[in-house]
Amino acid sequence: MPLEKIIVLDDDLMIRKTLEDLLRKKRYSVKSVQTIQDAQKQLLKDTYDLIFIDLKLPDGSGMEILRDLHELPNAPMPIMISGHGNMEDVIDCMRLGARDYVIKPFDTEQIELVLKRAENYSQLLKVNQFYSEQQNNNADFIGECEPMQNLRRVIRRVAKTECDVLITGENGTGKELVGMELYRNSLLSNQPYIRVNCAAIPENLIESEFFGHEKGSFTGAVSRREGRFELANNGTILLDEIGEISPQVQVKLLRVLQEREFERVGGATTIRVSVRVLATTNRDLLQAVKDGEFREDLYYRLNVFPIQVPPLRKRGEDILLLAKAFLSKFARQHNLNIPGFTPEAETTLMEHRWPGNVRELQNTIERSVILAHNGQAIPPEYFALTPSVSMPIVLDPEPPTSIPSAPKAKEQEVLPEEVIEDGTSPTEPVASANGYHHEDGTLKPLEMIEQEQILRTLEHTNGNRSAAAELLGINIRTLRNKINKYKEDGISVP
Repeated sequence: MPLEKIIVLDDDLMIRKTLEDLLRKKRYSVKSVQTIQDAQKQLLKDTYDLIFIDLKLPDGSGMEILRDLHELPNAPMPIMISGHGNMEDVIDCMRLGARDYVIKPFDTEQIELVLKRAENYSQLLKVNQFYSEQQNNNADFIGECEPMQNLRRVIRRVAKTECDVLITGENGTGKELVGMELYRNSLLSNQPYIRVNCAAIPENLIESEFFGHEKGSFTGAVSRREGRFELANNGTILLDEIGEISPQVQVKLLRVLQEREFERVGGATTIRVSVRVLATTNRDLLQAVKDGEFREDLYYRLNVFPIQVPPLRKRGEDILLLAKAFLSKFARQHNLNIPGFTPEAETTLMEHRWPGNVRELQNTIERSVILAHNGQAIPPEYFALTPSVSMPIVLDPEPPTSIPSAPKAKEQEVLPEEVIEDGTSPTEPVASANGYHHEDGTLKPLEMIEQEQILRTLEHTNGNRSAAAELLGINIRTLRNKINKYKEDGISVP
């Protein structure tokens, strides 16, 4: 939500009037006061999104009201007002939680820039809050095995500190989730949480992403931009896949970790931040140090408190707990009634090595839910865990209602026109519940089964080829080739 209500704390009548007029022209609701006591009363009486605070006030320093803001449940974002000679005090205020500052005498452009940064920051906080809530509701740790219980204990212990943490583990184990849990349970949970995927940022842009840049510092830098560390000030930053950054960036990152200061690209002003650093990696960083690919001093700076996330194959019965949780989630999402897994399917889940860990399990369950039909337990064939050249081969599972075998002749009783439980005669073919039989009971060719699976999955993903390929477990190029063949045959493709 955008900023709406602003309070101005300044004893200078001209300053208050100037700010009031400027802010009201921009359609903000504005209240101005001239003393700390008046501001305290107003903040208890009403809720504001932003507060301008003068450093020097008749009844004390602006730092006093800045400290009081920490006790308010919905504190406004503080912006300091200072004269040219008070920059050391401004820096102290920033360390206490002030978001920005303006220098007297200020002009319209300066106020507009501060308001723009405040709006962006406010939106960022809302996104972080939503993300945290979603993680809390939908992605809590599931598992009762000893490694997971120990992991929870470690998280609870280290979360209450502000030390840097290095989270290691294989791909798909949930390292980001550990980072979110550390943030949610920390004393900084009401402050920003900034995530940076180091592996996804181009080499020539990562420094700008980390530290920001000044206008005109390079081609395309049309305005000043705050970096991720600056946005994370007074909060937490997660450096995902930290092992992928280049040696050049490693040097500059080391300085931030040591001194908590940096300069924007193209800038000369040193920016100081207070930020907790969490880092994740699937690499053996100590081996990378030995190989000369990662700085040793940076490694020990990051590795203040190491946390290793256990792979799924070492979590025992947690595999079934997770699988059932994912089944419930995706069944609701796709509006299906899936009662569970067959015993054979549960055995398959437990015996698989899960090289892709929780991420692989999640994708496997979603794929099987899409292939399943209402009212049927999922058989192991729907998991498509066995390697294939093009796409998973799904065999016909046992019918949901079995036909009793004929008794021995001496025990046989002739029952005229007996009807079994599902309403079909014993002499009639039982239609397959999974759609892989023709109406006459004969098995469909594998090519037809494959085609139906692909078309069904494309329909589910609304024609998204990449998403469909991931769910089907095939290469995107293979999927496109098959789609082109279907189109040549006159088949409609979503």
